[in-house]
Amino acid sequence: MGFDVSPDPGVWIAALLTLFIFSFLYKDNPLYKFAEHLFVGVSAGYIVVQQFWQVLFPNLIEPMFFQPGTADAWKFWIGAVLCVLLFTRFSAKASWLSRFAIAVIIGVYAGAKTTGFAQAEVVAQVQATMLNLWDPAHIGASINNIVLVVGVVCTLVFFFFSTEHKGPVGGAAKLGIWYLMVSFGAAYGFTVMSRISLLIGRFQFLLDQWLGIVRF
Repeated sequence: MGFDVSPDPGVWIAALLTLFIFSFLYKDNPLYKFAEHLFVGVSAGYIVVQQFWQVLFPNLIEPMFFQPGTADAWKFWIGAVLCVLLFTRFSAKASWLSRFAIAVIIGVYAGAKTTGFAQAEVVAQVQATMLNLWDPAHIGASINNIVLVVGVVCTLVFFFFSTEHKGPVGGAAKLGIWYLMVSFGAAYGFTVMSRISLLIGRFQFLLDQWLGIVRF
């Protein structure tokens, strides 16, 4: 098993930064802090540039200055003023002006998202539980439907505090707790699995593209 180290400077930089991050497994150190700060800084810069060219420029700057005669141009100027008011947060004396912009953003966003959220998270979830509980031609699907509907009902009972959890209500609430624990466990397992996949990907990069020890 020989080495076939990559001559690409980009690969070397990526490999060294990866090792700097792994050094945190030993203890906190300057190399880890350097890689961490570099990652945060590059990510912040990338997001700023991306948001400017994909959101701010096509939706505000381009209609205002590069598309003359745009209908309802006054709306864009109002948006520009609100954007400028946000930056008054950096001034102690004028920071109160940013509250107007923040209030408009929160109010408009809440109003625009209320119907969409209700449709996607409430109506869609209710429709998903309106299932055929028993179909002799599809016994397996029927069992899945029963388990799903019972889980939804018992979980809702657990969060229903207007009635004391005793008797049948208490039993349903306890069953709801089991459903919640299984759900949380599955979500946690999925998160761990995704992080392990990322770790495997970095090891593959180090052993394959950087050192050339193992070819995947």
